[in-house]
Amino acid sequence: MEARARARFVRISPRKARRAIDMIRGQTVGEARRILSFSGLGAARPVQKCLDSAVANAEQSPGVVADNLVVARAFVDEGPTLKRWRPRALGRATRVNKRTSHITVIVETVGEVSVGS
Repeated sequence: MEARARARFVRISPRKARRAIDMIRGQTVGEARRILSFSGLGAARPVQKCLDSAVANAEQSPGVVADNLVVARAFVDEGPTLKRWRPRALGRATRVNKRTSHITVIVETVGEVSVGS
């Protein structure tokens, strides 16, 4: 059984969010929650919210228990970039890119995890 959750337009850089995602990929849900709760990364909170949402989606199916779930696949795609301007010396301005991310977490039951994805 597979369940997914997607957090879109999260105001964190995809590069930073991927650091948190890489820590939990392939872990059990309990271990992934533990890793994210003690992580000092700023992206850990949005990733943990997305993980909790995926687990809640999986528990809607009858007979699925959160203890039997594994983070099968997790990835971060780049969202739209907000372009802002910052004043600089001598009347110039430089562009500041405020990047967004689309975080996707897919959980599966322990016996069904596909290898190589």
